[in-house]
Amino acid sequence: MKVSAIHIYPIKSLGGISLHKANLTRRGLEHDRRFMLTNKVGQFMTQRATPMMALLKTKIEGDQLVVWNSQTPKHKIAFPLKPKHFSKQQQVEIWEDTCIANVLDKGINKWFSKQLNQDCQLVYMPEDSHRAIDKRYGKEGEIVSFADGYPILLLGNASMDDLNTRLKEPIPADRFRANILFSGGTPFGEDKWKIFAINTQQFRGVKLCTRCQVPNINQQTGKMEKEPNRTLATFRVIKKKIKVGQNICWEKDKSKGKAMIAVGDIIRKGR
Repeated sequence: MKVSAIHIYPIKSLGGISLHKANLTRRGLEHDRRFMLTNKVGQFMTQRATPMMALLKTKIEGDQLVVWNSQTPKHKIAFPLKPKHFSKQQQVEIWEDTCIANVLDKGINKWFSKQLNQDCQLVYMPEDSHRAIDKRYGKEGEIVSFADGYPILLLGNASMDDLNTRLKEPIPADRFRANILFSGGTPFGEDKWKIFAINTQQFRGVKLCTRCQVPNINQQTGKMEKEPNRTLATFRVIKKKIKVGQNICWEKDKSKGKAMIAVGDIIRKGR
């Protein structure tokens, strides 16, 4: 088995970026979900309630993050990947967690508010803001970015192929917003992965990913559809929830060499 694709999502629920290689950090892949849009009181925003967030695409140019609306490409904005200037610090809420974040400048917030037709603000997770992984699954000291709950999401191409044979119209893997895709193996074989390595880096499977309505959102049009969840509900319901993909954690202390993964890296399962 090999890594076939790597994706990061610098701003939670916005378009992702395909990479050939990615650095590993305690929070997940470098730059993944370090930014997040919230309302004015700090409650997180996602495609679940605002599907048109899918239309806002991202790319990295030097040390800048560029964001644009795919429907109106000329409407773009750029700001530092690691911003040093912000308007204030604020406690933000994501699911049942709260943590401190830096609120970016008013001009940036105004741009996003205009694109999404609602008042919102962009926040950044600074290095001294530590959001712990759920204690039921994480180890002491393990932290996560603004991802839903875990640092990295893994999904097999074989799983996507299996699903697409069941659909009238196949869908791309971007519906599931995984960080790592891999070739080889069996459909949904990643369900049972506990210990494995990508090149010299060690990982631990912690929890299957529970799916909401986001996979039903076409990432190119921002439109909500009925698939794939309608079909997934016929064969991927586990403990009354649709599950697709494996949430994983990087085992830094058990890894060797440079903290990096790349497309083409060999995957070796442990137990």
